[in-house]
Amino acid sequence: MDQEEHIYRDLQQHLDNQAVGYPATESGVEIRILKRFFNPEEARLAMHLTYKPASLERIYESAKGSGISLKDMEAMLDGMVKNGVIGHREREGTRYFYTVPFIVGMLEWQLKRLTPELVSDVEVYKGEGFARAFVSTKLPQMRTIPVGKSIPVDHQVATYDHMVGIIKGSDGPFAICECLCRKRAAMKGTLCQKTSRSETCMIFGDWANHYIKYGLGREISREEALDITAQNEGEGLVFQPSNTQKADFVCACCGCCCGILGAQKMLPKPVDLWATDYYASVNAERCNGCGTCVERCQVNAVIVDERLAVSSVNLDRCIGCGNCVVSCPSEAMSLVKKEKETVPPGDWEDLYDIIMADKRGSPAR
Repeated sequence: MDQEEHIYRDLQQHLDNQAVGYPATESGVEIRILKRFFNPEEARLAMHLTYKPASLERIYESAKGSGISLKDMEAMLDGMVKNGVIGHREREGTRYFYTVPFIVGMLEWQLKRLTPELVSDVEVYKGEGFARAFVSTKLPQMRTIPVGKSIPVDHQVATYDHMVGIIKGSDGPFAICECLCRKRAAMKGTLCQKTSRSETCMIFGDWANHYIKYGLGREISREEALDITAQNEGEGLVFQPSNTQKADFVCACCGCCCGILGAQKMLPKPVDLWATDYYASVNAERCNGCGTCVERCQVNAVIVDERLAVSSVNLDRCIGCGNCVVSCPSEAMSLVKKEKETVPPGDWEDLYDIIMADKRGSPAR
């Protein structure tokens, strides 16, 4: 292995030691991806970052042995932020930089740089290792929240479990962007079966600032965000926000294109690895077996017993999105709240702290 290969292998191991991980594979596809994202100098510098935001001065202290000047280091970090391979935020005049996971993070920020070669490598990497790393965290990165109209009026619904509540409770700014998964599918010649719209995924706060600044999405108003939410609900898309009370993003997903829902459908008992507070239930007396719920379900959780002409829900697969409820013509479907409510962490840093504690075998706080 030559010196350059060592640099990228060291970076791979460094990223794998972060909260979500970036595992090695036999084929080395993960190294090919890193070479697309970082040049060797950037790879060296990225090893001085972690998922915990660090100030420019602190990173300089860590990296000064490399001989790089503060000015050059800042320019290099800015270049990596622009290329969508590290994160950045600013608080009270101080700049902070940090690593982001491959998914959700680096890959999503390649929205305007997708190539057939990168799409191919991503598919290989998901199959060879990353998909396992993504779903193996005890606390998932993402969760599912139900469409608003499916929630019974007598339920007390937390803001973080309701799309309208997330939007109204956010300080903004708001951005809308193309769905990366649908774009990848289209590049492979597969069109989405659920929507013809490309802009369905919503971003908030610091992430929205990033998307707007670097042209990954466009800024929208709170009212536009609510209108797009209604369109997403009408087309039966599944809302999957970051697994935090303060959402950074909300994906609007379909079972035909979405990598996350695609992974869900391959697992034998996916609900064990999913964050959701609801599940669907069928009133057998009302159900006429029309199959609308089967067509509407994005994760193959509903079937119709043709002999009895009644639907049933596989609770090992149902993620509680509520789309079957709002589309049922006989009003036989309902959404049930689980006895134990799962309260998500406050923000993404809390989320990764808990994932990291579990990874190290420490008690999660």
